[in-house]
Amino acid sequence: MIPLYDDNPVERTPLVTYALVAANVAVFLLWQLPLGLEQSVLRGGAIPYEILTLQDVWPRDVVAPPFTILTSMFLHGGFGHIVSNLLFLWIFGNNVEDALGRLRYLAFYLICGVAAALAQTLGQAVNGDVQTPMVGASGAIAGVLAGYISLFPGARVRTLFILGFFIFFRDLPSWLLIGFWFAQQILAVVFGSGHSGVAFLAHVGGFVTGLVLVRIVGRRATWRRRAYY
Repeated sequence: MIPLYDDNPVERTPLVTYALVAANVAVFLLWQLPLGLEQSVLRGGAIPYEILTLQDVWPRDVVAPPFTILTSMFLHGGFGHIVSNLLFLWIFGNNVEDALGRLRYLAFYLICGVAAALAQTLGQAVNGDVQTPMVGASGAIAGVLAGYISLFPGARVRTLFILGFFIFFRDLPSWLLIGFWFAQQILAVVFGSGHSGVAFLAHVGGFVTGLVLVRIVGRRATWRRRAYY
């Protein structure tokens, strides 16, 4: 299932979401590709050993740990990685930003990303894997998905299905689409897909943080919930 767009208009231009998308693209194209993806991940990714010991494994890290948690949120492992992440951010981030307000939304995004990285760090430490770096905006975006499903559970999302030779489109309520995505992350964690190269525990950590945080952060004073059909 690939979400394409939703039917949920916004009242204000989502400047923070646009800026986050632009920042991720700029870092990928202007720094990661010229440097090399492997080197950029090692220098800017969040390595559990560094986070837990506050010691650099790579002396040329762009920032000292634990601040690599923040830089890791703007790095990606390849074109497919960044495109899939930013597609979800583009579709769902604008409405969450509209509801929370720009500054609340930015804080919400960053906190979810940090919580996601810490969850993945602890999970890798328990599994004895403290050297593998993690990168990507998906932990923070998981928090955005949690915010969206909390604020707009009935919003319809145009979704592309590809089942072998069969390709078709359906409009799904966000609670079903995002709920199914979250269930996949839980199953991956439970059944040990941690060696697939995907930080499933970060997704779970970011999502759970988003569910809690969206109720704490609150909505901007002038926001009004819109009807959607």
